[in-house]
Amino acid sequence: MRPLYHPPVSEITVEGILYALADPARVAILSQLMNAECEQNCTAFAKLGNKKMPKSTLSQHFRILREAGLIRSERVGVEMRNRIRCGELKGKYATMIEAILKAYAGQKRQKA
Repeated sequence: MRPLYHPPVSEITVEGILYALADPARVAILSQLMNAECEQNCTAFAKLGNKKMPKSTLSQHFRILREAGLIRSERVGVEMRNRIRCGELKGKYATMIEAILKAYAGQKRQKA
């Protein structure tokens, strides 16, 4: 099996983060991971909001988040466990990521 790519912090860019968080589903996934107390497998996100998401679509979203450097994924048997890379990103991008997630949450509240 091909190893998963996780960019070092030095290769993470603002553009990559903004691209990854340009999709509401990926923002929802990242937000849920931030609020989780432990690693989450992909099936925990099969239903985001009212929509059931196909496994292939979820895999694509996780790949984009991973390659942007926002999450770390690890294969455990047949599962893929995901966690946010907050500790690694804290000094460089934490403020920007928190502001984006806060704005997204505010936007969701306004729509409700």
